[in-house]
Amino acid sequence: MENGSLTKKQVLLYYCIEMEDVARKIAADSDCIHLHSINWRSFEDGFPNLFINKAHNIRGQHVAFLASFSSPAVIFEQLSVIFALPRLFVASFTLVLPFFPTGSFERMEEEGDVATAFTMARILSNIPISRGGPTSVLVYDIHALQERFYFGDHVLPLFETGIPLLKQRLQQLPESEKIVIAFPDDGAWKRFYNQLGNYPAVICTKVREDDKRIVRLKEGDPAGCHVVIVDDLVQSGGTLIECQKVLAAHGAAKVSAYVTHGVFPKRSWEQFLHKDDGSEKAFTYFWITDSCPVTVKAIANKAPFEVISLAGSIADALQT
Repeated sequence: MENGSLTKKQVLLYYCIEMEDVARKIAADSDCIHLHSINWRSFEDGFPNLFINKAHNIRGQHVAFLASFSSPAVIFEQLSVIFALPRLFVASFTLVLPFFPTGSFERMEEEGDVATAFTMARILSNIPISRGGPTSVLVYDIHALQERFYFGDHVLPLFETGIPLLKQRLQQLPESEKIVIAFPDDGAWKRFYNQLGNYPAVICTKVREDDKRIVRLKEGDPAGCHVVIVDDLVQSGGTLIECQKVLAAHGAAKVSAYVTHGVFPKRSWEQFLHKDDGSEKAFTYFWITDSCPVTVKAIANKAPFEVISLAGSIADALQT
């Protein structure tokens, strides 16, 4: 073991302001990862005034940057740092972008639609090459796997998943609970069923009735089971709520949910909170990772939410 630990590469990890808590967890998880900071300042006109601390000391070192593109307002300042770091004579550069924010806008349905997932991938594909070669771009549970081909040859997309962390959490539940995995649509099933094959599956589907899209049970039996709905991300949460109602109507004893990315615009997480008025709790647990730090801060210590950290997984991936 001692010889193996000597071969691990030392990584200098920079991070954006939103990701500081996650960065500290990553560093705490591995003695091979060392935190370095950026001075995030602005000029009076609002444009960024940035400084990379210890820039001379990172020459010849393996360097990574932990990003959060939580809104268009913060992307430019982070891109400025991301494009600067590989040019400082570093041995290698890795961009850790746990949530690829435009991933669900990956296709055109009619002429004139703009596939912003392709736009974002093209921007990141122009990150300068470091001395060690192309930049590695680490993303968790990107919305569509074909988005790998949106990236150019100057970067190496590394797609990881939060599902092993969910499986660890499910193993901590009482053995008496019969766990069944529910997929809210065929897309989620195709994406995740191979990784969750040890559990019985329930598949829901969306059908159009008049002007509404209705969630129906397509396959499987949730009766008497603790059903966990699994998907890559949640926005408004409407599909999850409709899926829970269908599962409960078919006899599910409990319903929980897991999404890697809890985006929840406009505080849409509020509709999932447990109330103290004795009303029925639709979701027993709602697991998210810390890929969206704004959400993590907002839902802290609020049932049914529970945060599963990607820190250990990111620390391992930085050794790739």
